[in-house]
Amino acid sequence: MATDHSSPAPSPSPAETQLQVLLPQVLPSLVVGVAASLMFLGIEYVSEEFQVVLWEDLPDALGIGRYSSLWMISMLTATGIAVGLVVWKVPGHSGPDPASEGLGGAPLAPTLVPSLLLATALGLAGGVSLGPENPIIAANIALVYWIGHRLQPSLPGAAWVALASAATIGALFGTPVAAALVLSEALASQQPGRGSLWDRIFAPLVAAGAGALTTQLLAEPSFDIGLPPLTDPGWTDLLAALVIAPAGAVFGLFACYLFPYVHRAFQRLRHPMVMLPLGGLVLGLLGALGGQLTLFKGLEETKELAASVGSWSSGELAKLAVVKLLALLVAASCGFRGGRIFPAVFIGSAFGLLAQALVPEVQPAVAVSSAVLGVLLATTRQGWISLFTGAALAASTPVIALLCVASLPAWLIVTGRPQLELDHEGKSLH
Repeated sequence: MATDHSSPAPSPSPAETQLQVLLPQVLPSLVVGVAASLMFLGIEYVSEEFQVVLWEDLPDALGIGRYSSLWMISMLTATGIAVGLVVWKVPGHSGPDPASEGLGGAPLAPTLVPSLLLATALGLAGGVSLGPENPIIAANIALVYWIGHRLQPSLPGAAWVALASAATIGALFGTPVAAALVLSEALASQQPGRGSLWDRIFAPLVAAGAGALTTQLLAEPSFDIGLPPLTDPGWTDLLAALVIAPAGAVFGLFACYLFPYVHRAFQRLRHPMVMLPLGGLVLGLLGALGGQLTLFKGLEETKELAASVGSWSSGELAKLAVVKLLALLVAASCGFRGGRIFPAVFIGSAFGLLAQALVPEVQPAVAVSSAVLGVLLATTRQGWISLFTGAALAASTPVIALLCVASLPAWLIVTGRPQLELDHEGKSLH
């Protein structure tokens, strides 16, 4: 019998093995990134066009002031009725209670997505003080998980969730950096997996980059609100950041402590056609008190606020910050679908400009970025997102070091405290 003296095939090197794992993920990641961005841009476009009809064309046709108290109260109450009808009658009922939903989470059933997106678009157009981030991420996760799991069942479901989350965050912020920071924060709490951290975030980062580039090419988003740049920070800037960031965190915690009580009060009403119209009425009254800047998700309003640095009195800025905080609290409690990050950015900006109005020596970029950092830490407990957003608003590299230091005392204040999210029993998350 002949003996086979051929040598066995050499096993692939670790580098070749990692390439074999990572390269097939590139195309699905690119597709998910582009699709997630188009979903976000589509909802944004629809809501903005409808917003023009509701807040410009319709009041002009009726001869009513666009942002008169009567129109704000009427429009937000009508928005509550419209969203209430969606939650009550449309199949899917717009998903679970948004008060218990964070940034991401387990995939929803795809049948819930149409009603969730419809309720979100109506709320955005109608002036509700919530952003698009939570429902858009939830919708993209649901669809990507459902489609991806059928096309490629060998890939773990968690991988599709990570791709959808990263792609949508990249699209929302217009940069993959935000997604990379969120992913690294999430992975830090998990057991080390196969390969390095960068191996594990490779595919999500591709999806985030594709989502961010799609948004940049089609919409040119920017978090730069036009503050005077900080070029040479000194000791006084560091001191200001160390004071304002913890103060912003304390201010944000007021809403966190009140959240379960306000949510419980609305839940006692039981029916969405009572909770949401009443919530819309309260939001309309708050809008009449605070003015048009306290309506909507808050990013464009933040830019308008920052464009007039020095022209706002401390009393006006305090009113804007308090009214917007209450509006966010009510909107998140009564059942409107939306996220908390964008309204919290406006709250932090108003609070920071209040600090700058009280102490004019403080640089506006330091005041606003530090206050936004503190408010976001309190309301989201997302450390990297809070740092990134504060730095992006200032559009100044030197402010990053100040924020990193200022985040430490602010974090000591918020850690272990209630956050602006509840569990499924309506109790505060810590």
